[in-house]
Amino acid sequence: MFVSDNLGVNASGNLTIGGVDTVALAKKYGTPLYVMDEDMIRRDCKTFQKSIDTYYDGQGLVCYASKAFSCKEIYRVMQSENMGIDVVSGGELYTAVQAGFDVTKACFHGNNKTTEELNMALDYGVGRIVVDNIYEMEHLNQLAAEKHLTAPILLRIKPGVDAHTHNFIRTGQIDSKFGFALETGEAMEAVKEALQCKSLHLCGLHCHIGSQILDTNGFEAAAEVMMQFIATIQKELHITIEELNLGGGFGICYTEQDDPIPYEQYMEAVSKVIHRCSEEYGVPQPFILIEPGRSIVAPAGITLYTVGGKKVIPNIRTYVSIDGGMCDNPRYILYQSAYDAIVANKADQPKDTKVTIAGKCCESGDLIGENMPLQACEPGDIIAVCATGAYNYSMSSNYNRLQKPAVVFVKDGTSRVVVKRETLEDLVRNDCE
Repeated sequence: MFVSDNLGVNASGNLTIGGVDTVALAKKYGTPLYVMDEDMIRRDCKTFQKSIDTYYDGQGLVCYASKAFSCKEIYRVMQSENMGIDVVSGGELYTAVQAGFDVTKACFHGNNKTTEELNMALDYGVGRIVVDNIYEMEHLNQLAAEKHLTAPILLRIKPGVDAHTHNFIRTGQIDSKFGFALETGEAMEAVKEALQCKSLHLCGLHCHIGSQILDTNGFEAAAEVMMQFIATIQKELHITIEELNLGGGFGICYTEQDDPIPYEQYMEAVSKVIHRCSEEYGVPQPFILIEPGRSIVAPAGITLYTVGGKKVIPNIRTYVSIDGGMCDNPRYILYQSAYDAIVANKADQPKDTKVTIAGKCCESGDLIGENMPLQACEPGDIIAVCATGAYNYSMSSNYNRLQKPAVVFVKDGTSRVVVKRETLEDLVRNDCE
């Protein structure tokens, strides 16, 4: 009935998340409102960790890709679940540190880390810095030498694998802005260069082929390519690659048309490739890291809106306007992403209309979706858009000078604010007089 198993309908006919009435949440905290199910987040963390333990004999680490959703509380949750994290900016790293996260279990990514960010990573003792290019490698080596430190690094490799997903979120092909290409010999030259850098320790390799991937084929192909490269390095340079980070990108169910594989199935399929290649190529099995983000937080989240105007254009479409839009969910205008939506206060009724949900920004493309099945709704109704826990709050903006919504966590039937709603005063806080 719903795209996420944490959603339900109570005796009042209202939508629930984690057993909590969403209409009551909208009334208590206002809208737009991000709502996250903490129990589901923790459950999915445990699912990934169990898979690492099962298929890699515990020789691995699950690193939450925090670009999907970043705030102090999510880092606290990850810390308590013994997770690693993936950060991609000084801001994410700083937030994690401020939340008390042990950043020795962090991977620091990015294709253009600034000097300030690299110094932060060194000073905080980040466990792995993922090097993207030769300039960054040489710069990091210099900064580490000045601090009399040895920086642990992974090299980001482009495995040349095409992930069957949107062009904007493919990352493993040769023309990606990320990493060193295998096909050109660039990757091997980067390995050789890293070994010459006295203030760097080459711990391993990293790859990432894309996001919202719904089958195992690309992941399996990438794993094989990377293990072949590890074998080549061992044969030609006589060194052992200790770690292999296979990235993330695991798809989720946004609508009934999506059919993602269970996470355990992905882990089993890829582990078979790793085990086979290790034996076939005669290389030790590396310590495995993975970086799920969307798959941990997206299904756990919904966004609540209040319906405003309703505009019927006969024989063309019906617009239903909400008090949010591209400022709190830019994925439709970026990727034409599809969502499932529910009138939260009529969740027990059939979806017998088709509407286009329009945001309030002054942009024609500010939509949540077009021709979406929905219960008949009127001004004042509450609309819930499902599976918005990833890349919504983290990509939100103040376009049109709109305030960013609050984020509420639900757990054990209770709710609490983890990110406050922005005020009008917040909007002008950094403006100069």
